Amino acid sequence: MKLVIIESPFKREALKKYLGNDYEVFATKGHIRDLPQKSFGLDASKNFEPKYEIVPDKKQLIADLKKKAGQCEEVYIATDPDREGEAISWHVANVLGFDADKNCRIEFNEISKKAVTKALENPRKIDIKLVNAQQARRVLDRMVGYKLSPILCKKIAPKLSAGRVQSVALKLVVDREREIEGFVPEEYWNVVSQLKKEKSELKASLATYKKKKLQPKNKEEVDKILKDIEGKDFVVEEIKKSKTKSHAPAPFTTSTMQQDALNKLGMSLSRTTAAAQQLYEGVEVKGEGKIALITYIRTDSVRVSVDAQNACLAFIKEKYGAEFVPEKPNVYHTKENAQDAHEAIRPITMDITPEMVKETLTSDNYKLYKLIYERFLASQMTQAEYASVAVNIDCNGYGFKVNGKTMEFPGYTAVYKEYVEEENKDGLAGRLPKMEKGDKLELVKMLTEQKFTKPPVRYTEASLVKAMEEKGIGRPATYAATITLLTYRKYAEKEGKYLVPTELGRKITEYLEKFFSSVINVKFTAYMENRLDDIASKDEDWHTVVCNFWNGFEHLLGRADASALTMKEPPKETDIVCEKCGGKMVIRQGKFGEFLACSNFPKCKNTKPLEENVVKGKCPECGSNMLEKKSKKGKIFYSCERYPDCKFMSWDVTTGEKCPKCNSPIIVKGKMVKCSNHECDYKG
Repeated sequence: MKLVIIESPFKREALKKYLGNDYEVFATKGHIRDLPQKSFGLDASKNFEPKYEIVPDKKQLIADLKKKAGQCEEVYIATDPDREGEAISWHVANVLGFDADKNCRIEFNEISKKAVTKALENPRKIDIKLVNAQQARRVLDRMVGYKLSPILCKKIAPKLSAGRVQSVALKLVVDREREIEGFVPEEYWNVVSQLKKEKSELKASLATYKKKKLQPKNKEEVDKILKDIEGKDFVVEEIKKSKTKSHAPAPFTTSTMQQDALNKLGMSLSRTTAAAQQLYEGVEVKGEGKIALITYIRTDSVRVSVDAQNACLAFIKEKYGAEFVPEKPNVYHTKENAQDAHEAIRPITMDITPEMVKETLTSDNYKLYKLIYERFLASQMTQAEYASVAVNIDCNGYGFKVNGKTMEFPGYTAVYKEYVEEENKDGLAGRLPKMEKGDKLELVKMLTEQKFTKPPVRYTEASLVKAMEEKGIGRPATYAATITLLTYRKYAEKEGKYLVPTELGRKITEYLEKFFSSVINVKFTAYMENRLDDIASKDEDWHTVVCNFWNGFEHLLGRADASALTMKEPPKETDIVCEKCGGKMVIRQGKFGEFLACSNFPKCKNTKPLEENVVKGKCPECGSNMLEKKSKKGKIFYSCERYPDCKFMSWDVTTGEKCPKCNSPIIVKGKMVKCSNHECDYKG
């Protein structure tokens, strides 16, 4: 018997279909060793060597794993094909006592017969460079989280947290809000001529005066323009005809999938992540049982395998015709700072179309699979071709422009439309009437509209993901968890689909800017991501990278801790009288939330609970607040404030999000965000 060790138990059924009866599958449910939860866990005297320990609730699992591995002739470790998966493999190998040179590691980018068979035929050693890159990330995050969070709690409010990437993402949201608040709108006017050529009408927008760009800034300027052209002829001055082409978009990376899912389908990051995880690990399909439908979902690469590309081209030729197949296959280039560890996100096979699985997939799974399928299909198709016409019309020196654009060949847009062009929007029309140079056009009427420049738009989850990717902050596996934490911690909140920083989020950002601006900023965070890449690709010593970071960071910690500056909220006055001394009670912030304390402290040390509903977390069923309650036996639990309309309750604080792997509620355990399903290994 042979043993294959994986992370998620939800992969087991789909994987077993391709392994056969000679193999057993064992799931670690994520990490089995990690840094300790209640101590720093890094040995400063040994270049911050991690003090790993068995994850407390994994002791029995490890005992079972050792027993199972001892009974098998071969053991293969098939954790996820990324740096974190490589690190988990390394921990598993250490626990099982494997030799460093043992070819025990297998990886596959998709759960398919071909990929799994190829992986088993090509086991390799664990890649220590990838492991070290992940160790360095874990150590850096522990340094920032463990050392900086207590300072925020001391200087601002209890129970706050900071993160190497999380705090920079928050700064982006806060900075955008500052831009919006500081924005001064400027007036401008649009002037449009509605013209007629025989029976056809068109609208041309004012663009120039005596060949120089013109944008009226007030009504006085508009009135002068209207007076200057009153009674004058509109004459076609120039007609430019051209052929334009639009290239197909690249297949999805993690971030572009998340952006399109929100923009096109209205799916939040948590919903998209959950659906993608299920499509990758395996879903029930009528007549097939549980099978995986897409490749690995955490990637920053747009590369696809030659086999997948050829299969897609054959599908396109058969279904759409040879004219939709490009002369040379489309090749997309991954950005320079990408890890490019594995392929773009794509369907495992083109033979399983979205419509074939629609009736057995959940709504989210179907919509996302359709989006991924059609995006990959479009990425391998020919360009869309358009006939474009640009017409310049003169009236007494004023130049009016109109652009017409008509499709001549749909190409990839037959499958996937990136945007919908609206007629007459910003001077863009569809098909224009036939015109010749020198033609006089009849003026139907002049249209004027006062406008004001608009401030930058607040971030949505999707646009924040895009910004993080473009700026090199974080990596595909971290985007969703990072942004979810901002709202869970109440550093930002959603207004519609937009992220707005709370006063607490602003205060944290302001404090970090005062004392940690050299570390908590976009440029430095992107630099550290590149240093982690250097460890993975160039075998740089990871201890040197983290020690260099610590040397600067330790100084900042000392300066902040020693400063007298505090941003704590002053106690809130109440009309409640202290029964011990007669003074007024005030509301103070404590480790476990607000409480009443005597204003005569320290002379009077009287305190008591604040008698009101304490809000703790969000309801994962309806999104309302969760209220802290006590059972008859005095045990604390959490209940939806909409009870009895919503009867959700939990013994743990819930974030309001659902697990991307099994759709169970996400809960908070100490400083850890994890799935409430004890069978699931997901951690935020």
